[in-house]
Amino acid sequence: MIRSGFACIVGRPNAGKSTLTNALVGAKVAIASSKPQTTRHAIRGIVNRPDAQLILIDTPGLHRPRTLLGQRLNDLVYATWSEVDVIGVCLPANERIGPGDRYLLDEIAKLPKRPPLVALATKTDLVGKPRLAEHLAAVGQAADWAAVVPCSAVTSDQVDVVADELIALLPQGPRYYPDGEITDEPTETLVAELIREAALEGVRDELPHSITVVVDELGLREGRPEERPLLDIFASLVVERDSQKGIMIGHKGERLREIGTAARHQIAALVGTPVHLDLHVKVLKDWQRDPKHLNRLGF
Repeated sequence: MIRSGFACIVGRPNAGKSTLTNALVGAKVAIASSKPQTTRHAIRGIVNRPDAQLILIDTPGLHRPRTLLGQRLNDLVYATWSEVDVIGVCLPANERIGPGDRYLLDEIAKLPKRPPLVALATKTDLVGKPRLAEHLAAVGQAADWAAVVPCSAVTSDQVDVVADELIALLPQGPRYYPDGEITDEPTETLVAELIREAALEGVRDELPHSITVVVDELGLREGRPEERPLLDIFASLVVERDSQKGIMIGHKGERLREIGTAARHQIAALVGTPVHLDLHVKVLKDWQRDPKHLNRLGF
């Protein structure tokens, strides 16, 4: 038997959750952006060690919902918290503990069966030693922690210690996934997320929430020699209004081409194959508030 189980990485928006998840897994399984509500799925990343298997779930940030999509994302967060073995709470070292962090800790405290908590003082690369010491003192008083770990996913500082502390709190159990697997997300989901990450770059604040991506078709092009494969991807960038469609396409299609180029490089790195990406923009009016649209889009 090994130690194996599930850990949930939580924190308010832009606390470093997705970047830390990717650093722990050693590959990109969760998209990162400075925009709130970037994560919309409970992405699973898998950390394999000879004596342990840690399955990380990077959930959407908890927030006060303004739409049906927001409500469903919050429901997903509460459901995930109730089922994991340990919760890692990201509290960035470059910001003081605020009302958003306290709200999150209060909500976790209300769980009928609360898993042990590990405080993750992220983004230590952005602060000096005096500020870090002050932050760790404040973190120590914020909750009843099983452990407190300062870390930086960007410089990989103490990322292995984060894994050690999370694994130490797991029960003994089986390997849930074969060795070598780093995520159980279907390729289509990861591809859609990478396109959405590229689309989020440089858009104004009201637009990120309105963007989602659907992969319409994905497959290796037929008739290509085995040593020169090409993955064809046809995908739709979905927005809520015609004005947003114009923004995503840009002047003479320039913005859409930039998104396509950025996404294509990331996808090719993910799948290890050259990629042909055909990207279109379509409008689904107010999809975030429409149950039919949400169901069809997989939320």
